[in-house]
Amino acid sequence: MADPQRDARHTARMARKKAVIDAAIAAATDERGLLIVITGNGKGKSTSAFGSIARALGHGMKVGVVQFIKSRTDTGEEAFLGKQPGVEWHVTGDGFTWDTQDREQDIATAQNGWAIAARMLADSSYQLVVLDELTYLLSYGYLDSDSVLDALVHRPADQHVIVTGRGASDALIELADTVSIIADEKHAYRAGIKAQPGIDL
Repeated sequence: MADPQRDARHTARMARKKAVIDAAIAAATDERGLLIVITGNGKGKSTSAFGSIARALGHGMKVGVVQFIKSRTDTGEEAFLGKQPGVEWHVTGDGFTWDTQDREQDIATAQNGWAIAARMLADSSYQLVVLDELTYLLSYGYLDSDSVLDALVHRPADQHVIVTGRGASDALIELADTVSIIADEKHAYRAGIKAQPGIDL
């Protein structure tokens, strides 16, 4: 049943909210490339970044992707997004550290992957660069943190970068424009369910 007084209060509240939001939108006038960090222990960090790739492609942007740590080349994201015009996709890892069990190899692999990433970060033709699982290379000391941060700071002004992975460093978080921390409340893996194509792979 309609309640005219309640409806009137709702209309007034939404009008006030709209005025605040409109003012904030009007005040946001800067245009520049963003550094986005997606971290935390929950599922969905890479998935979020890959969603942004689809959005960028919808705007005709050129995208570069470097996947660190991960070694799989049979994932759904690479099978689809990696074949799209305007996407350059590199899987540069040897697998997680508990798979390789070889620190020197992991460091060499990380540095090879970083060389690709550094090239993209210096090239203004890449409008979005996704550095998937980069945080691990910094926390493990596989890459020099100062050099990585310097490359992020001095990238082309309009270039967007998304960094994913657990345990993002304080320095990386401080440098970022946007930080999302994905929490781990529950995961099917802990119930004995293996990684599912289309969801995890």
